[in-house]
Amino acid sequence: MSETMKDYEVELEASFKKIEEGDILTGTVISVDEKEVILDLKYYAEGIIPAEDYSREPGFQIKEEVHVGDEVSATVVRRDDGHGNILLSRVEANDVLAWDKLKELRDSKEVIDVVVKGIVNGGVIAYVEDVRGFIPASKLSLNYVEDTEEYLNKPIQVQVLDVDKESNKLILSAREILREKAEEERKQKISNVEVGLVTEGVVESLQPYGAFVNLGGGLSGLVHISQICEKRIKKPSEVLAVGDKVKVKITAVKDGKLSLSIKEASDMMAKEIEEEVIELPGSSEQATTSLGSLFANIKLD
Repeated sequence: MSETMKDYEVELEASFKKIEEGDILTGTVISVDEKEVILDLKYYAEGIIPAEDYSREPGFQIKEEVHVGDEVSATVVRRDDGHGNILLSRVEANDVLAWDKLKELRDSKEVIDVVVKGIVNGGVIAYVEDVRGFIPASKLSLNYVEDTEEYLNKPIQVQVLDVDKESNKLILSAREILREKAEEERKQKISNVEVGLVTEGVVESLQPYGAFVNLGGGLSGLVHISQICEKRIKKPSEVLAVGDKVKVKITAVKDGKLSLSIKEASDMMAKEIEEEVIELPGSSEQATTSLGSLFANIKLD
């Protein structure tokens, strides 16, 4: 099949386009080495980005981070670098384009993979779109992080929390992502919980309407005041205190929440250890023994 001028329409149009210094061009990476990145601009000349003009991120490894086939936007620094190529700067383009991208990331709440590159008072530093971002210590984990040094050079997933180009401020957070993951894990665990199970937990808080009991593994549930004990009480603190270990029965799982009963667990335990009256062989005497004692006397071959 013969080729026509139409087959090269895009290339022809690009070749006649007048490129000026300051323009932002987008091209495809066709070569990377320690000194420079070469872009195919679909133009009469290739674009060259010197390594020092590619990123401001400390410790940036150009051969590890940039790959053939990547699309890159960069600003025209000179139309001819002296060797017939167009000299470009990705750093300068980012000063213009990055903030719009960061706003998009904030609005979409997209999860971003970053590496912690610095430790400062009250938090750590990571770079997104080549812009220096601050992650407060309170946003690094579900709990406040005292020793931020342990995060240095470690990968972490974050979301853009706040963007302010005028003050050159970028705030990042990992906490919301971790909270969402923890909630998903909790729901998964709850979905596997068996109604009727009796287990042990620790009273973690008391409310006028009942007690919240921590079952471990990120699970907790509510013992309604009516399910605390047989006798009628006005408030849970009459019979319970924070930190008490209690046996509870899981009575319901609904909308991701566990309903518990101390009263029903106590009833079940009472039945299990209820003493049985038995007659000793060859005697009119009666003896009492627990089920546990009976089983203790059974020998298994």
